[in-house]
Amino acid sequence: DGDTWAIIDTGVGIDQCKDIWKETFVTALHDRPVSRIFVTHLHPDHVGCAGWLSRHFNAPLWMSREEYLLARILVADTGRETPNAGNRFYTAAGFAPNQLSHYQKMFGFFGKFVTPLPESYRRLQHGDQIDIGEYQWKIVVGNGHSPEHACFYNDKHNLLIAGDQLLPTISSNVSVFPTEPDADPLDDWLSSLQMLKDNIPADVLVFPAHGKPFRGAHIRIDALIAEHHDSLEKLHSTCHEPKRAIDVFEALFKTKINDKNLIMATGESIAHLSYLCKQGRLAVTQDDNGVDWYVQA
Repeated sequence: DGDTWAIIDTGVGIDQCKDIWKETFVTALHDRPVSRIFVTHLHPDHVGCAGWLSRHFNAPLWMSREEYLLARILVADTGRETPNAGNRFYTAAGFAPNQLSHYQKMFGFFGKFVTPLPESYRRLQHGDQIDIGEYQWKIVVGNGHSPEHACFYNDKHNLLIAGDQLLPTISSNVSVFPTEPDADPLDDWLSSLQMLKDNIPADVLVFPAHGKPFRGAHIRIDALIAEHHDSLEKLHSTCHEPKRAIDVFEALFKTKINDKNLIMATGESIAHLSYLCKQGRLAVTQDDNGVDWYVQA
């Protein structure tokens, strides 16, 4: 970025990651300063070191508004008691007492992996043209994996810095959370994938946040959309009898669900169930214990 560097995404806000950055300052950045810090979205492996880097270099943080504000809110949850809304949400999903206890222990973990964010930021919006050095990057915003995820597209060199919006081998987590229990992130995600396809050429070189750079973006997008629709059909068939969110993991996931991935798996299951409810293909009722049951409509 001229005589300085710009950073896109920062890693988890832990000492190990900070040590890697300190080494990078010398070996890769050659002790030249960082002038701007861009973050694609709010998840800790992307925004975690942003505040620390911003203070170290006195450099502004650039994010979309929803990502920045939600990150600030989630950081503030650290140290708080579990909210009743969260307990109700996971009770409705079918959590047993030990699973609910696990959620309560995990609540507020976000702030443990995110260094304190700056008190101000620079806003990224869909369609913005951002100059970094000699190159111009168009901001392409997607939804579903996170509320306002920013990708960076360079037309001249046909490059896409995709963050988690387009990954080569896995599908990004798409979840409903207690903060917005009636959300329909899967509909947002599927619409965003189509929008991304409409905004980038088929032969763009994609730099994902996880995995190696790849070409074939349109093929990959089509495959992701098809995979979700296949999962929805399996889920619909599974619900020929009433099911709770925790009962449908086998229809959606190949990996075994345990304490480490229970929250994410539950959120994604609810996202798919809610999508089918909004399509009129499933109906949901809540029993006297506050548990939601989904069945074919």
